Amino acid sequence: MAFPSNVTEFVLLGLTQDPEKQKAIFAVFLIFYLATLFGNFLIVVTIKTSPTLESPMYYFLTYLSFSDACFSSTTAPKLIVDSLSDKKAISFGGCMTQLFTVHFFGCMEILVLILMAYDRYVAICKPLLYTTIMNQRVCGILVDIGWVVSFLHSSSQLFLTLSLPFCGPNVIDHYFCDVQPLMKLACSDSQLANVLFVSNSGALCTSSFVVLLASYVVILYSLRSKGAEGRRKALSTCSTHILVVVIYFGPCIFIYTRPQTTFSVDKYVSVFYTIITPLLNPLIYTLRTAEVKTAMGKLWSRKVIPGKLLGRF
Repeated sequence: MAFPSNVTEFVLLGLTQDPEKQKAIFAVFLIFYLATLFGNFLIVVTIKTSPTLESPMYYFLTYLSFSDACFSSTTAPKLIVDSLSDKKAISFGGCMTQLFTVHFFGCMEILVLILMAYDRYVAICKPLLYTTIMNQRVCGILVDIGWVVSFLHSSSQLFLTLSLPFCGPNVIDHYFCDVQPLMKLACSDSQLANVLFVSNSGALCTSSFVVLLASYVVILYSLRSKGAEGRRKALSTCSTHILVVVIYFGPCIFIYTRPQTTFSVDKYVSVFYTIITPLLNPLIYTLRTAEVKTAMGKLWSRKVIPGKLLGRF
């Protein structure tokens, strides 16, 4: 049950209060955000327009890129605008919307990474059954389940936050609305809510990380029986995925597994999984995946115009 709140807006302190540093933040993160949108859009367009990138791995990669672009868009634009604003305010409704979308697309990114690991497991460990197990219908169902689970997860975080009364103060020492910073502002005992939060978000991050690492251990162990060329290609793909997993889950676990404990560095650590990782994913997959680089080269050489590209979706 939601409690009535006397707070109509929150004030975000952002990453710094120094005017000169705020100007630098505006320039740097604007470039990061535009590069994130461009890189992830380029991956989606490349996969959608290339007949050689129709495997389930690239099907899941389009959703990872889409989730990356949306995930970054939940926090980066507000951070960029606030860096040039005197008052970094966000309405109560806007704060709750941001909280919901951050957890929605963050959860979806986690689930897509798990689907990509499962795809690699089937492809390497059960190659004869790969086309049967990972057919188009199954891939579509798995992605749909991911959307549903993400909605349930983010809804639980939203309802958990709305169950807390906010009477003031309304200053959040962060650059976006998240559950833990908001709990510090609640005018009631939030210990139970914090435990529920950690058992949800913390458990999701930690268990997903363990599952992903275990799956890649199994995959790498099974490579012993593969030929040299097969091992090389599989290792290249798996190393790319492992790098993404470590970059994303390290900061998430640090933030979401500490009940009723916050540090001043939390907001800086959050930059890694909300802004840096969505930026790095396109670079990692294009630089480490030969098929994507080749398809991008062909796309560029054809000089396909945007209107023609949109017609392929």
